[in-house]
Formats: sequence, structure tokens, C-alpha cells
Amino acid sequence: QLQLVESGGGLVQPGGSLTLSCIASGVAFNVYQVGWFRRAPGKEREGISCIKGNGGMTSYADSVKGRFTISRDNAKNTVYLRMNSLKPEDTADYYCAADLGSWCSVAMDYWGKGTLVNVSS
Repeated sequence: QLQLVESGGGLVQPGGSLTLSCIASGVAFNVYQVGWFRRAPGKEREGISCIKGNGGMTSYADSVKGRFTISRDNAKNTVYLRMNSLKPEDTADYYCAADLGSWCSVAMDYWGKGTLVNVSS
């Protein structure tokens, strides 16, 4: 059973940066595809970035492309999301998810409990 724990959220001013971490435990992590999702108040959950198990392929939503960078360190069982040039509309609960097969989908099997990012002056 794969368990995921997110950390790194917090309050940041517009234009600032944060790095989120998703730490996995329980099974071999390098075979899992991992995605970062977010849910803003009153909105649907949105997939924002995903990465293959070996880190060889990534994808980004248009809303974060050029500002966010996903990476992973399988030796540390960790996936990161570096977020630069943050905007108030990036305010949301951020979740990581993992799956052996599904790519960047809300149907991914394993989910963390989320970490809150609040972009505000």
C-alpha cells in the first residue's frame, strides 16, 4: 500500500515561490507515475503537473507552464513541485497522487491529504 504525504504549503506573497514535497512510503516508488493536483475554493480538482516513474517525461497544465517545475528523487521517495511567480489564483489545496498506469488523472489510485497554498498580500 503506497502512502503519500505532502508538505511545503503556506502563505506567500504574489510573485513569491514555494516548493512542495510529496514523500512516499510503503512500496517501491520509482515504478509509480506521480501527479500534482489542486482544488481551489468552489472549483473542481485540477491536474497541474505529472511525472513518469523514471522522471523521463513531464507534463504541465497551461495555467502553470513556465512557472512550475516538477521533479523527483527516487532515492528519497520524493516528488517536488517548485512554484515560482505565484499568483493569487494559485491559491488552493495541493495534492499529490500516484498510480502505476493512469497518467495525470483524478482516477489515480493513491492520494495524499493535501497541503494548503495561500497566495496573498
